[in-house]
Amino acid sequence: MKILVCISHVPDTTSKINFTDGDTKFDTNGVQFVINPNDEFGLTRAMWFKEKQGASVDVVNVGGAETEPTLRKALAIGADNAIRVNTEAKDGFQVAKELAKVAKDGNYDLVIAGRESIDYNGGMVPGMMAKILGANFVNTCVSLEVDGDKATAIREIDGGKETLTASLPLVIGGQKGLVEESDLKIPNMRGIMMARKKPLNVVEPSNAEAFTSSEKFEKPAPKGDVKLVSEDNLDELINLLHNEAKVI
Repeated sequence: MKILVCISHVPDTTSKINFTDGDTKFDTNGVQFVINPNDEFGLTRAMWFKEKQGASVDVVNVGGAETEPTLRKALAIGADNAIRVNTEAKDGFQVAKELAKVAKDGNYDLVIAGRESIDYNGGMVPGMMAKILGANFVNTCVSLEVDGDKATAIREIDGGKETLTASLPLVIGGQKGLVEESDLKIPNMRGIMMARKKPLNVVEPSNAEAFTSSEKFEKPAPKGDVKLVSEDNLDELINLLHNEAKVI
């Protein structure tokens, strides 16, 4: 089984976010980038298929050379090969088109992507890829088993979970639950050294058109000052909740 894992290069959630050029561009200075968490769950599940079923695992990213350390981390975790599509990720449709071309050219049986990235939270790339490829698709996937050319997946739905069966080729949008957080792999020194010798192939883009663009960014309003109320002054607390916070 050939598996392709899509990797997004995203800011660590602990990074301080700023914007430049009149709040029209994201400021990357001082920002630590990581593997998108939803993608990391998918990569870890792919490693399970590699260890238990002998699957081959490639990782792919759309982005410039600055994303290569993130791909190298995926190689250190255990992926066999990495592919970087040499173009800026501009919008979900453009990224989906570029990833779908890599998936089609590589004739992959299973494509694992995160259900969304934690930077723009678009949640559209996996579904678009499946449509372009003409493959089956399971989103919000929290469990995946593959037996031959048949897959059994569990996905979250409103009010519960749903079990589905599908034939390969298959695209999934994975998330937490696909593996547990305790199963996530931390690259060891041997893996890091081996990653330096593994292939990282740079391919030129198909120049897919982007249909959206970001005009301006705006930070959330700062939190207001905290008001402390004495535990003995219940009347004041009720008054503030009723007339100021308007929650009762």
